[in-house]
Formats: sequence, C-alpha cells, structure tokens
Amino acid sequence: MAAACGAGFLWGTGALVVNLLIARFGLSPENVSFWRFVVGAALLLAVFGRPGLWRAMRPHLGLLAAAGACMALYVSFWFLGIARIGAAVPTLIALCLPPVLVTLLAAARGRERLDAPLVLALAAALGGTAMVVARHEGAGEVSTATLAAGVGFSVASALLYAGFTLVTGRLSTTLGPGQATTGLTVVAAAVMGLSALYTPLAWPNELPPEAWLLYLGLVTAAIALLCFNWGAQRLSPTALTVATLVEPLTAVLLAALLLGQDLSATQWLGAVLMIASIGALGRRDARRAAGGA
Repeated sequence: MAAACGAGFLWGTGALVVNLLIARFGLSPENVSFWRFVVGAALLLAVFGRPGLWRAMRPHLGLLAAAGACMALYVSFWFLGIARIGAAVPTLIALCLPPVLVTLLAAARGRERLDAPLVLALAAALGGTAMVVARHEGAGEVSTATLAAGVGFSVASALLYAGFTLVTGRLSTTLGPGQATTGLTVVAAAVMGLSALYTPLAWPNELPPEAWLLYLGLVTAAIALLCFNWGAQRLSPTALTVATLVEPLTAVLLAALLLGQDLSATQWLGAVLMIASIGALGRRDARRAAGGA
C-alpha cells in the first residue's frame, strides 16, 4: 500500500510540472507525455535490459502491448478532457470511476467480497477525492458539443486506467515489477510516438524545460511506475486504485505550499476521508493475505 501511495504521490508532483511545461513553456501534452515515457524507458532499459528480459516477455507480448497502450492513452485522453472543460470534472471522472469499475468487476469474478466495510471505504475515498478536487475552477462556459467531448474523453481515460490496473498485477507477478514496468514503458513511448503524425515532438533547447522533462521521465515514469507495479503485485485492484487517489491530494497540497493557494475546511475533510479509506483497505488486504486472521 505504501508503494502504491508513493506512486500516487510522485504522479501528483508531476501534475504541477506538466502544468508548468504547458502553460509557461508552450509544450503540447503529447510532447510532454512522449518524452516522459522515452526518458523513463531509457532508465528502465539501462537497469533491467538484460537478454533474459526479452525471452521472459515474449510469451506476454500481446498483454504487454495492450496494457502499455492503455497506459499511454489514458493519460492522453485525460489531458484532452482537461483542455476542453477544465481540470475538475475530468480529474473526478478519470480518478473516481476506475475504483468503482475494478471493484464491480472483481466482485463479479469472485476476487472481491462486496460487503459493507468495502462499500463504506470506497465511498469515503471517492467522496474525499471529490471534496479535494471539486474546488478547482473549470473552463467556464462551454458549448454542449465541447462538454460532451470533454466528458467522453474523461470516461475513456477512466476505462483505460481501469483496464490497465486489472492487468498490471498479473504482469508484475509473472515478470516481476522491474521487467513489467520496462516493457510497459517502452510500449507507452512507442504509442505516444505515433502522435508525431499530427503534432511535432521536439526536445526543448532550454535548460528549465529539459530539466523538468528529465524529472518527469526519471521520477514520475520510471520510479513511480515501479512503485505502482510493485504494489499491483500484492494489492487487490480496489486497494490499488484507491491508493493512487493520493495523486490529486498531493497536487492540491503542493499548490497550497508552493503557490500560496488556500485549502478550505472541506478539502481538509476530504483529505482525512481519503487517508482513512486507504488505511482501511490496506488493513483489509493484509488480513486477506494472512488468510483472514
């Protein structure tokens, strides 16, 4: 659980960096995502790129390709939703819908028991996330078509993230977190490279954006994804997706600390609910791992 929360924390720091690169330096979301995965893949290949890695991956290439594509596209669709209707609604949809989807699917497959404590913890996590995020302003007045497109991209992002979460545990268990993360990141970089067909993917020639792109690749791609897959190997899909809700909480707290944005009492209450639900789900998974003791 600590590893999965760590991944969410690192992704939350990356949210501020991405906003900086887009707003101040004019980089496109596709450009940022592409170089983030390329830098992360280069580091992971340097650490885990052994000849035996490719032999181990060969039987799972189809699943790796599908999961890596989901990983690249759910981020892209989330950005596309934000570009149309602002940050609040896409963030709520993209982060709050996946825990519900994976919990229902896990319950249908007999991997999760849909009892009252689980429903209460899930409701607290989602309600807390809504309290933390909903204060952010949207994009103002938008047309019906733009609103529909923004919500559509956000739902697509949530579906892809839920699918990615459901298969990463299997890949991490079979290949190991390091090897699985390496394969997924290489595929994600290749998928994002296809965006060069409609937008330039140029490396910036100024030091600040170069440094921030290196940070995104090394920290929010390589290290964060290693933490996520290490957690996915051990956690239930519900606990995994709820743990990564630390991401928006981190972004909001850093905005308060670094940018002077005030946090309301509702946001603090939401943070408490999120942390309490993560702790409850962690204890639930620990009891299950111990055989119900």
